[in-house]
Amino acid sequence: MAYASEGSGIDSGDTAWMLTSTVLVMLMTLPGLAFFYGGLVRAKNILSVLVQCFAMAGIMSLLWITIGYALAAGGDGNLYIGWDRSFLGLNHIAEDTVMDGGTIPESVWVTFQMTFIIISPAIIVGAFAERMKFSAVILFTTIWTLLSYIPMWHMVWGGGLFDGGETGNWLMSAGQHAKDFAGGNVVHINAGIAGLVACYFVGKRKEFPGPSLVPHQVPFVVLGASLLWVGWFGFNAGSAGGAGGGAGMAMLTTQAAAATGVVVWMLLEWVISKRPTAVGVATGAVAGLVGITPAAGSTSIMGAIAIGGITCAVCYFAVTKLKHAFGFDDSLDVFGVHGIGGIVGAILTGVFMREGMHGDVMAQMKSVVVTIAWSAVASIIAIYITKFTVGLRVSDEAESSGLDLNEHGEEAYNGES
Repeated sequence: MAYASEGSGIDSGDTAWMLTSTVLVMLMTLPGLAFFYGGLVRAKNILSVLVQCFAMAGIMSLLWITIGYALAAGGDGNLYIGWDRSFLGLNHIAEDTVMDGGTIPESVWVTFQMTFIIISPAIIVGAFAERMKFSAVILFTTIWTLLSYIPMWHMVWGGGLFDGGETGNWLMSAGQHAKDFAGGNVVHINAGIAGLVACYFVGKRKEFPGPSLVPHQVPFVVLGASLLWVGWFGFNAGSAGGAGGGAGMAMLTTQAAAATGVVVWMLLEWVISKRPTAVGVATGAVAGLVGITPAAGSTSIMGAIAIGGITCAVCYFAVTKLKHAFGFDDSLDVFGVHGIGGIVGAILTGVFMREGMHGDVMAQMKSVVVTIAWSAVASIIAIYITKFTVGLRVSDEAESSGLDLNEHGEEAYNGES
C-alpha cells in the first residue's frame, strides 16, 4: 500500500475500470448477497436479512471514512495495525490525489476498498440468520470490523505481519510473504471464522435440524448468486488496480474457477443425492469464486480450474456432512463455504502458480493459521461485549413469529411463514 501524493499520473482507462469494479463489488452486497441470503431464509425473516445487508452498507462506509482507512492503510511500520492521523475523515484526499506509483485517484481506490469492508460483515450475518437481535448484529459486526477486519487488512495489504520484507518478522522470514490477491484471508476466512464463533455462541434455531428450515424463495437464491458471480469480476479483476494484463488474467481465472465450481457441485449432487439442485449449483459457483479469490492474480488457467474444483468439493462435504457431524447451526453455511473455501483457496494459492511466479505453501499455511486465530479471538471478544450489553438472541416468541415483524415491524408476505 503506497502513500498518497499530489500528482497528474491519473490514467483514464485504469480509472474507468476501477470505477466500474467498485460498482460491481457494491453490486455483490446490494442486491447480490441480500437476494442470495434472503431467498435461503424462511419467508418470515427475509426482510431482516435485507435490512442487515443495507445496515452494513451504511455503517461500514462511515466507519471506513472516519477511522477505518487511517487504521488499515496508515503506514507507521506496525505489524498489526496502521495509523495516519491525516487520513481521518479522508480529509487528505483531493481530486488529483493519487497513490505513489499508481494511476488512479486515491478517492477511487478508497471507495473500491470500502466495498470490501461492507461485504465482509454482511457475509457473517448469514451464520446467525433468523435468531439474532438486530441491535446485536450491529454491535457485533462493528466491533469485529474494528478488531479483526481492519487489522487483517493492514497485515495482508498494508505491509504488515504477512509481509516479511527485507528483514523478516516473527511470522514471515525475509523475502517471504503470503499471497492474498483479493481477500481470501481478509474477507472469506476472516468472515467465515467469525460466523462460526457467532453461531456457536448464539445457539441453534429452535427447529434445527428440521424439515421446516428450507429456502422459501429459490429463484432469489439463484438471482443473488448470479449477481455475486458478475460482481466478483470487480472483486478479483479490480484488485489488479488498473485495466491491464493482470486484470485480464484475474478475470479469466475467476470465470474458470466459478464455472468449475458449478459443474463439480452439480455432479456431486447428481451422484450422491441423484438430483442436481438450483441451490446447489448456485452454492457451487460461490464456492469456486471464494477459492479463487486469493489466487486470481497468480495462478494459471488450469490452476484456476483445479482450485475451483478442489475448493468446491471440500465445501460440499463441509456443508452436507461437517455441520451436521458437529451440530452447529451455521444457518446459511458461511463457515462451510466462505471459511472452508477461503482456507482451501489460500493454501492452494501457493500450489498452483503460473509460470514466472513463485508460490510458498508454507507462507500460505502460516497466514491461514494466524487469520483463523486472530478472527476467532476478535469474534469471541465482540460476542461477549454484545452479549453483556444488548444481548444476543430474540425471544422464543419473536423467533417463532419471525424477525421481520418483531424486529422491524414489517411483513414481506402478509404473515406467511
